[in-house]
Amino acid sequence: MTDNHPQPRETIMPTIALLETGRPPAALQPAHGDYPSMFAQLLGEGFHTRSFDVQAGALPDPATFDGAIITGSAAGVYEDHAWIPPLLDWIRQARGLTRLVGVCFGHQAMAQALGGQVEKSDRGWGVGLHRYRVVEAQPWMAPPLPEIALSASHQDQVVLKPADARVTLASDFTPYAGLAWADDAISFQPHPEFSRAFTSELVQGRRGRIEEAVVGRAVESLKADDDRQVVADWIRRFLSA
Repeated sequence: MTDNHPQPRETIMPTIALLETGRPPAALQPAHGDYPSMFAQLLGEGFHTRSFDVQAGALPDPATFDGAIITGSAAGVYEDHAWIPPLLDWIRQARGLTRLVGVCFGHQAMAQALGGQVEKSDRGWGVGLHRYRVVEAQPWMAPPLPEIALSASHQDQVVLKPADARVTLASDFTPYAGLAWADDAISFQPHPEFSRAFTSELVQGRRGRIEEAVVGRAVESLKADDDRQVVADWIRRFLSA
């Protein structure tokens, strides 16, 4: 007897390398997790993830992953840390072998590695909920929006974009807030993986390092809604392409 019922296809989930380049303050980790766990939660079901401690020298073979996300860090890409040059080399080698996503430090590292320049900005701290214009919409930006709001926490900025990078997001404070290269590499200065609660606690924990007025404005801004779920959909669509 022949079974004429079609058999369900096995769904193959993309496998994503999470390059951990830093850690949240220890006091915030019990409630909010570390950066790899934040990104795993952001991606949700449908992705396998594996984290690599970049500061300890761990870097994946890019050809064995469907994509890689480079996390945020307290370090600056221009600082003299032994782990940064190998990471920048890895980014250059990984282009074309896997899909790349950089966030905050990861955004800056991709720009620096691929021909741009990063500096500590004279504009000071960018913290709280920032709004960014969508400059050049990309196919993975669905649903399309003219503007997005995401948590920010940075002093460094990309001041010169790589020649072959397209600007996807911008604000007056951060002109190169989002970049894209060809169809296989994207990066964001703001943090889609940060909840507003985490960002608020992070900013308030930096009182003394950040001017009190800046902290106050940042905390107040975080009472508004953000677009992290929309941007999470964008990243999932990009990594699944």
